[in-house]
Amino acid sequence: MDLFMMNCELLATCSALGYLEGDTYHKEPDCLESVKDLIRYLRHEDETRDVRQQLGAAQILQSDLLPLLTQHSQDKPIFDAVIRLMVNLTQPALLCFGSVPKEPSFRHHFLQVLAYLQAYKEAFASEKAFGVLSATLYELLQRGWEERQEEDNLLIERILLLVRNILHVPANNDQEKRIDDDASVHDQLLWAIHLSGLDDLLLFLASSPAEQQWSLHVLEIISLMFRDQNPEQLAGVGQGRVAQERSTDVAELEVLRQREMAEKKTRALQRGNRHSRFGGSYIVQGLKSIGERDLIFHKGLHNLRNYSSDMGKQPRRVPKRRQAAQELSIQRRSALNVRLFLRDFCSEFLENCYNRLMGLVKDNLLREKAQQHDETYYMWALAFFMAFNRAASFRPGLVSETLSVRTFHFIEQNLTNYYEMMLTDRKEAASWARRMHLALKAYQELLATVNEMDMSPDEAVRESSRIIKNNIFYVMEYRELFLALFRKFDERVQPRSFLRDLVETTHLFLKMLERFCRSRGNLVVQNKRKKRKKKKKTLGQPVASGTTPYSPEELEAVWPSLAEQLQCCVQDPGLSLDSVIPFDAASEVPVEEQRAEAMVRIQDCLLASQASQALTLLRSAREVWPEGDVFGSQDISPEEEIQLLKQILSAPLPRQQGTEEQGAEEEEEEEVEEELQVVQVSEKEFNFVDYLKRFASSTVIRAYVLLLRSYQQNSVYTNHCIVKMLHRLAHDLKMEALLFQLSLFCLFNRLLSDPAAGAYKELVTFAKYILGKFFALAAVNQKAFVELLFWKNTAVAREMTEGYGSMDCRSSSRKPPIWSPEEEAQLQELYVTHKDVEGQDVVDTILAHLNTPRTRKQVIHHLVFLGLADSVKDFQRKGTHIVLWTEDQELELQRLFEEFQDSDDVLGHIMKNITAKRSRARIVDKLLALGLVAERRELYKKRRKKLAPSSLPNEEESLKDFCREELEEEENLPEEESEEDEEKEEGSEAERAPQGSSVLCTEKLGQSLHQEGFSAPLLWLQNCLIRAADDREEDGCSQAIPLVPLTEENEEAMESKQFQQLLHTLRVRPPASEQETFWRIPAKLSPTQLRRLAASLSQPKEEAERQPGLDPQVPGEQGPGEEHQKDHRAQALRTLSLARKKKAGLVSPGEEGTPGGKEQLKVAPKKRQLLESDEEQEEDEGRSRAPERGAPGIQKKKRFQIEDEDEDD
Repeated sequence: MDLFMMNCELLATCSALGYLEGDTYHKEPDCLESVKDLIRYLRHEDETRDVRQQLGAAQILQSDLLPLLTQHSQDKPIFDAVIRLMVNLTQPALLCFGSVPKEPSFRHHFLQVLAYLQAYKEAFASEKAFGVLSATLYELLQRGWEERQEEDNLLIERILLLVRNILHVPANNDQEKRIDDDASVHDQLLWAIHLSGLDDLLLFLASSPAEQQWSLHVLEIISLMFRDQNPEQLAGVGQGRVAQERSTDVAELEVLRQREMAEKKTRALQRGNRHSRFGGSYIVQGLKSIGERDLIFHKGLHNLRNYSSDMGKQPRRVPKRRQAAQELSIQRRSALNVRLFLRDFCSEFLENCYNRLMGLVKDNLLREKAQQHDETYYMWALAFFMAFNRAASFRPGLVSETLSVRTFHFIEQNLTNYYEMMLTDRKEAASWARRMHLALKAYQELLATVNEMDMSPDEAVRESSRIIKNNIFYVMEYRELFLALFRKFDERVQPRSFLRDLVETTHLFLKMLERFCRSRGNLVVQNKRKKRKKKKKTLGQPVASGTTPYSPEELEAVWPSLAEQLQCCVQDPGLSLDSVIPFDAASEVPVEEQRAEAMVRIQDCLLASQASQALTLLRSAREVWPEGDVFGSQDISPEEEIQLLKQILSAPLPRQQGTEEQGAEEEEEEEVEEELQVVQVSEKEFNFVDYLKRFASSTVIRAYVLLLRSYQQNSVYTNHCIVKMLHRLAHDLKMEALLFQLSLFCLFNRLLSDPAAGAYKELVTFAKYILGKFFALAAVNQKAFVELLFWKNTAVAREMTEGYGSMDCRSSSRKPPIWSPEEEAQLQELYVTHKDVEGQDVVDTILAHLNTPRTRKQVIHHLVFLGLADSVKDFQRKGTHIVLWTEDQELELQRLFEEFQDSDDVLGHIMKNITAKRSRARIVDKLLALGLVAERRELYKKRRKKLAPSSLPNEEESLKDFCREELEEEENLPEEESEEDEEKEEGSEAERAPQGSSVLCTEKLGQSLHQEGFSAPLLWLQNCLIRAADDREEDGCSQAIPLVPLTEENEEAMESKQFQQLLHTLRVRPPASEQETFWRIPAKLSPTQLRRLAASLSQPKEEAERQPGLDPQVPGEQGPGEEHQKDHRAQALRTLSLARKKKAGLVSPGEEGTPGGKEQLKVAPKKRQLLESDEEQEEDEGRSRAPERGAPGIQKKKRFQIEDEDEDD
């Protein structure tokens, strides 16, 4: 900033501070007032921080404030004012601007303020300034708490804040250009702190019981002092070079020497300089150029090895939002004297301060006495000092405060919170990722310390380690943490260092867990899952305690005492109306329509003997709703107010049964079941191999391969951790095919051609092992080369090695359809005959004439396979072409509505009798447009009322009529027009496929999947179908619903070929295009069809229990599909009959206890929800309602009684 553009008033104020003559600073008489004026100017600066920038450009702190601080420290008013001004001037730039600005102009101001702060830090790197601060702080701390004034505590806090601000300023590496072992500005600052004795005062504040209030300030200052240091390197300072460091340096030098020798050898093989300018052109056989001819190479042969098709091309620019996250923390070696001072400081801090200070800080965090995100300093200190203790001389007693299961729980909670916030708060995802990295480092150091305790010679220490490990491995959240972090790793916001620490922590955790399992033999761990608990309440039950009806005599007896209270309240002039609002602003009901509810609230207050609140509500309601004088006129007298309250007390006001509007169907039910999610905790025996299989996922392997790409920059330990995990998956689990991926093979090629490959023996051995397995498989399976292009799951990997289709043959008895030559000839003849006939669907015609029953999809795919059609899209069903309504059609629709408006199913009768057939949605829209109905709810099919006892003799006819209506409704389901072509195709197939055989095939697949261990995903799928059916009945319209797997078990099931085969059988549509990710329940399926499909997914044990209750005597010979369909129909009729008898009160106890009365289908809720389900959908508790067990009845359009219960393990 140009100094000549400085504000004149600001310039005059700065000039009135004083002047420097040689090394002596002479203050002006108005110095104190000028400092206060500068503080006032800073308080009123604009959003560009103009005052701060002008003061920084004028170097006020270097030329005036620091001399005032050091030479006039005895003048207490000036000293206090200068400290206040310095604290404000050195405030971090992030606090000034809130965050790093993205707008270029504001970003320029931000960088300018940051440059001035770096200049302030360099000016403070002197012993003189810190000597004054240290002397002042020492004098203040010498006073006891009873002698200190409030100003003294403020001055202590401001000195600590000033030191914090100076240490917080980031280093300018581009300007300093310091190398390791050289003293940077931060090192000079630390050395000045040491010479001034301020470090001893910090240790005193951390250890003194009387100075507990400064614990967070001290911890923050210490964390900023050590932010560039490595605890392992710091612990080894002054002890000479250990053997491990020497071997590491030798290995690095050997790698560099091998690469240099390889480069020399390459240059030696090149041609000499004495040759013609025409080096020759060569044809590279087998390598195609842009056309079909071989590539022509115009350079020397020695350059052919480095040829690439990308040579000369401009690299593709990566968008900023997709760029990898940058590393922010850089560790460097400070000067030797600084490192020695810091090492001694760490040793003293661990000996005298660590346990007490960490306990105080954690207590402040748990009691929420700290500021936001102060827990990050706690986690940094935990990781740093525990690592220093482990590397120096391991003594568990020095860190006993943070070495407990409670600390594990605290770190895991914060790590989970940061993880969830990173996924939800996308704008601040990078900040949450940095905090998550700190928590991960703390978690890693806790595990490393426990592992170190396990190798201690002291038996008591080993026993403590065993207890901690037993608690950690028992709890499920600790085991699932790493899987969730790998699954949601995002390199755009999480740097490569986070991935490195995650890989190393996972390696350590698996090693400890494996060793613990071997030592224990069998390990019992905790298992959690969600369970549905049903709470029943009767609709007639009052909603609130004050809604109990009172008789007129009781109200008359209550009124005299209320009248006395109201007389006193009316005469009270201090009765305020501000604290009472007579309406609910958050309610969906408009304020104008909440008058009745306000009247009910006044009546409740009167019944509860709250006279003052009732009067206040009345007066507030009068101001909100003055029209009509419902709550009295504006000039009403007190006596009239009391009489009006008496009328409200005795008035029979209508009361709502709940906060939400109840539908017509729910009003007729006797009970409402509330589903409450509770966590059911159980125990199971832990299997390490099964746990390891959870890491056999493409997302986890992709993260490991990403870190392996930088194998040259990784440490030897990091590369070992990567290879060990990949070796576990490939060798221990026999899943080498998971690593058959082209990007990984390119990395192996780069590794094997590296001149320094001898330094990576472990990586080279593993790469040769994987490549050997691949080429052995490629000799048998030629498609393995194509599989290299894709990341694979476990099912695909097993199919690659065992043969394609092996999973389908193993998991299900159903085989893909085989077309005989006769059937293919018939299909071809029918297609040629009917393909050009207009007005009919060729596929429907073929299905009607085929001798062997086939589905529509099978016919279409085989036509494409035979080459008779180009694509599946040629056979898409076309919706109705009638879009416009003529005047005669509108009159016909109006006549049909008037004719059937009193019937139970208005829309169904209109669709049966209308001349121009249209979809249900079109008819509903037209009825709304004509104004014949106000809302879609009026067109819902009405429920039948309770049967009177006099109508019982005709029960069979009513039962038959009911079932006939249900069947007609299913058969006459109209086709909704949809934009999704695949959805149309699936809906058509669902109508054409034989239902009996589909149900039977579904049950066979379900039984096979139950045996394969897919019980939990099947129960989740069953629950999704039932909820979709309930939603479609309530909303009256349907749309495709995605099946979103939120647990890892469900994700693995959705990737299974056998499970996908079941989804196809259930008519669930796969993703139609690249824009879709999830399978979807088609909009064509009605609620009745969805419930039938859900019922077919029941477990085999329940099916066996239901079979004896069915009537097996069916005349004539029937196939298995027809017999199964009739069994379900008999079951539905029997259930309906028993429900109607029970409602009429004519069910005997013996009849109610029959198997037919107890038949119910169990639907288990969703399995336990894991950590990664942060974006998980919450289940609507009031949506899925079912009758009580043992009392079957008809629920909406169900034929079967479906009850949501938890699966019995």
